Amino acid sequence: MIALVMEGSASAGRFSRPNRWRAFAPAVTTLGIALMVGLQAGRGGSADPCEPIPPGKVVRMGAAGGSGDAERWREREGEALISIFDLSALLLVLSALFGWVNHRFVHLPHATGLLVIGLFASLVLVGIEAMFPDELLYNQLARALRQIDFTRVVMDGMLAFLLFAGAIHLNLRLLRNRAWQIAFLALIGTALSTLLVGGLFWWAAGLAGLQLSLPWALVFGALISPTDPVAVLNVLRNVDVPDEVQIEMQGEALFNDGVGVVLFSLLLGFATGMGDGSFTVASAFEHLAVEAGGGILLGLCTGYVAYRAMRAIDDFSVEVLITLALVAGTYAAAQKLGLSGPLSVVASGIVVGDLAPRNAMSERTQGYVSSLWTLIDEVLNSILFLLIGLEVIILRFAQTAIGLAVCAIPIVLAARLAAVSMPVLMFRWTGSLSARNIPFLTWAGVRGGISVALALSLPDGPEKSVVLAATYAVVLFTVVVQGLTLGAVARRTWPRR
Repeated sequence: MIALVMEGSASAGRFSRPNRWRAFAPAVTTLGIALMVGLQAGRGGSADPCEPIPPGKVVRMGAAGGSGDAERWREREGEALISIFDLSALLLVLSALFGWVNHRFVHLPHATGLLVIGLFASLVLVGIEAMFPDELLYNQLARALRQIDFTRVVMDGMLAFLLFAGAIHLNLRLLRNRAWQIAFLALIGTALSTLLVGGLFWWAAGLAGLQLSLPWALVFGALISPTDPVAVLNVLRNVDVPDEVQIEMQGEALFNDGVGVVLFSLLLGFATGMGDGSFTVASAFEHLAVEAGGGILLGLCTGYVAYRAMRAIDDFSVEVLITLALVAGTYAAAQKLGLSGPLSVVASGIVVGDLAPRNAMSERTQGYVSSLWTLIDEVLNSILFLLIGLEVIILRFAQTAIGLAVCAIPIVLAARLAAVSMPVLMFRWTGSLSARNIPFLTWAGVRGGISVALALSLPDGPEKSVVLAATYAVVLFTVVVQGLTLGAVARRTWPRR
């Protein structure tokens, strides 16, 4: 049954009819964002983006506040808590409905289509709410979405399984051949992009007359610089590129995520004054080395233990269960030990993905494991991209922050260009990297749910509104505009493929 489902999902990506919507999706989405901003402002958005949003209006349950925010929201609203089953049912029904609409009429790549349709539905509901403030459908959906802690759902739930699903399909031989390039992009490239984005964003905020400190601008640089592994892997399914370029993008996206999260936590502590007061570049690199290196080492160990356990038996049901336990257990252990959960899961996935099929799994088990993780990847991707689109319903962006958010798009692109150009120029003499790949690698720097989750986790304050607006602008632009035009860039880069 799983195999049949996966065959159907794979065929859904092959469009048999001309795609009339694809060329218009970027323009329609941009227009929709502009209309949404106007409608949001009409709902009473703050004129000053550095002015905190009134607490009675919109509540964000991020990692900074957690369940305390949820309790305060329920006290103010006086509404009963929606059950987890009802929330799950709502998301699954909407994912299936929007997925059917996309496949039947819109014909965009599945995840991108869900984001665009979810964004359009949000725009319609926001418009209805602006005209009819007591509209029941909007209030009920907004109530349900406010109850979802997006940050925890992504960072402490979906992320581990999505990263593992991507890591087990990596080609380890190609990964070894491009190890230095991937390491440079994931480490040096992410750090360089963080500095460039932070500095340019701070400069642009000053020109716009916004009082945004440099540490907070660097926080934005840290959360937006890593390419999102979920979004990148989703985009690569619809683009034909050389294997070596594909493995570079996959490896960079899977590893720089952990690097970005560590940088984000360090810079956030510095920006909020919650650190220990001893923040230095040396201490930051030391913390990064311990958290990232320890996470990778933990993942290698747990992955090898899982491989040995699978090798000792021949029962597909138990072996499938071992892979699920490996993901959850490794991620939980890494968090308890203060190590990088994302990197630990990626490392364990690479070990199992390389060793188990050759030495521990029968063909039957391989089929079940592959189908299960492909299905998990598809379902979680659908829900994640749907949530990104629907979250707009309960977010409010100040008008004066929109100009800076739009400026963030070319800033992030320029920083990405610098980050990918440096390793290409450094490794050019080896013949392993070509300068002609720079435009494609730059345009392929897609951001997604992880950046949104980190932005939503920021403590409430005047800076959060600015950073969140810029994050959403970059994520929507990269997923929709860059994601849908990446195929054309690939064809111009490698015309003979």
